Amino acid sequence: MSSSRPDTVSAVLAQGRLGIPAVVFFVVAAAAPLTAVAGGATTGYAVTGVLGIPLAYLLVAVVLALFSVGYVAMSRRIVNAGAFYSFVTRGLGRPAGVATAIVALVGYNAMQIGLYGVFGAVLSGFLNDRYGMNTTWWLCAFIACAVIAVLGLLRIDLNGKVLAVLLIAECVIALVYDAVMVTHPVDGQVQFDTLAPSHLLGAGVGAALVTGIAGFVGFEGTTVFAEETKDPRRTVPRATYIAVAVTGLLYGVSAWAMSVATGPDKIVEQAQGQGMDLIFNLVSPHLTSSVVTLGRWLFITSLFAALLSFHHTVARYAFALGREPVLPAAHGRTSRRTGAPKAGSMLQTALAVVVLVGYVLADADPIVHLFFWLTSMGALGVLILMTVTSVAVVAFFGRTVHSDGPWRTAVAPFLSALALGSILVVTVRQFDALLGVEPTNPLRWWFPAGYAIAALVGLGWAFALWSSRPDVYRAIGLGADSAAAPLHTPDSVRLPA
Repeated sequence: MSSSRPDTVSAVLAQGRLGIPAVVFFVVAAAAPLTAVAGGATTGYAVTGVLGIPLAYLLVAVVLALFSVGYVAMSRRIVNAGAFYSFVTRGLGRPAGVATAIVALVGYNAMQIGLYGVFGAVLSGFLNDRYGMNTTWWLCAFIACAVIAVLGLLRIDLNGKVLAVLLIAECVIALVYDAVMVTHPVDGQVQFDTLAPSHLLGAGVGAALVTGIAGFVGFEGTTVFAEETKDPRRTVPRATYIAVAVTGLLYGVSAWAMSVATGPDKIVEQAQGQGMDLIFNLVSPHLTSSVVTLGRWLFITSLFAALLSFHHTVARYAFALGREPVLPAAHGRTSRRTGAPKAGSMLQTALAVVVLVGYVLADADPIVHLFFWLTSMGALGVLILMTVTSVAVVAFFGRTVHSDGPWRTAVAPFLSALALGSILVVTVRQFDALLGVEPTNPLRWWFPAGYAIAALVGLGWAFALWSSRPDVYRAIGLGADSAAAPLHTPDSVRLPA
């Protein structure tokens, strides 16, 4: 089977190209601060009708910080672009790892492709209103897809520089807007009603929490880029904690600031009526038109940055699976010129085009049916991945000799699994509220069932490899070592069966 594997040169991502700032830019760009504020929070208010969106963001940030304790401890020992896949493989075994990988591919593709809906709708609406251009959402989406297809094949550090400029600008404008909204409260009084814990105790709490999870999807990507960093054992932990802190505070404050400007009792109504224009309409009476227009452009570039970052994440997952090779070996090769995982990048682009064509032919709503539904599905997938990974961390350190204390290796991961598992259960039970459909609508179960099917496909494929290609099966989870040592598993990385 060694002949079917990528050679040891093309099976390695370009190393040493990313430092802590660059990794932070990638993962926070995936979280897309201005997109989460102007798009995610507003749509969350409108669709779920829950006032506790700001508190949901803050609560999720705390839970994800707890998750990061064990996640970071694991990352110091395992450097692999497969991230969740490699961690679960090392902790719970190869079949669980392959199942996790398929779930990850479905979830991250859903996030990435779903963002094309809001990107196309927002850009076409802006061009039509501002410049009188008669464009459609799908034309803008396909143009973005073509540009990202090209950028996905370029050097990763060049993409990082593009994201850095866009991310800094959008964070600054978000903070400016927050300051304007808080200093111009409705009726002249700043109110904190949307931060009341009671808003997360009633119906719709699952929808609010998964809206919060969706805003953070991408922060865990620090380990996806670990192989391309200068010092992964130092870069990954710091970048992870910075990403959680920055996004958590910005989302929570911004969602609360909008409720201050509208009044807590009016935020849902105004979000439903004005949609993603809400934040811009709230600040426009108090800022020059150029600053508001800049914010709208940065909203668009924020969406583009998120699309690009998720594209890289999906491509690297495909690369990690092709390198072993759980997927066809072609996906485990990188471009000799740029070091990019070209096959995985091209596969992601092709899948996005197919889905977009389907939505265009179905004449579906790009905001509700493409953006909100698919990104909610993606968030559910990542929630599943984080829950399983927390369990895997406990299992891994339970049988591994280490010098880390119990907090990092047992207590924090266990509490994280408990918290994330509870959110997962509530989310699945209330998925109808998240989709904005009736409780009897079968769609509420179709989305979660999709992940069950994906996991079963992964399990089935893992057992098929075990019976028909044992050398490939033994290499699952080895990462870069799989290409160099395909026929045995070194004792230092012995995996559970």
